[in-house]
Amino acid sequence: MATSAKTLTKKDVARRVAELMEEPIYKSEPWVGAVVEALGELMLEADPEVRIELRDFGVFEVKKTKAKPKARNPKTNETVFIPSRRKTHFKPSKRLKSVLQRPLVELNYKVPEDSADYRPEGRENGQISI
Repeated sequence: MATSAKTLTKKDVARRVAELMEEPIYKSEPWVGAVVEALGELMLEADPEVRIELRDFGVFEVKKTKAKPKARNPKTNETVFIPSRRKTHFKPSKRLKSVLQRPLVELNYKVPEDSADYRPEGRENGQISI
């Protein structure tokens, strides 16, 4: 069974900002909260689309989706109509994307067993002993 990813909260972000700014956390918390709230409000106010670009981090977008006239409810197998709506999308910056795309093996992380590049201990070269 896969373990869940570590969850970081707004408080953790405020703690990191406090460390970077060499300030106490009580000074960074209101600023982090204000930035998160402002991003949320800008996305909610999208009319109907918006693009928020943060250099060296990424782009947040609110996009329109097309209506799906023949979607299927998997529980009942019934055909349902899904109207067009809006959705959020995040595209990381080139710098962030290049770091995240490095193979787990290069970073000395454990590769999940169900992954195509999983190699059990002692079989790094892809050789299988019989």
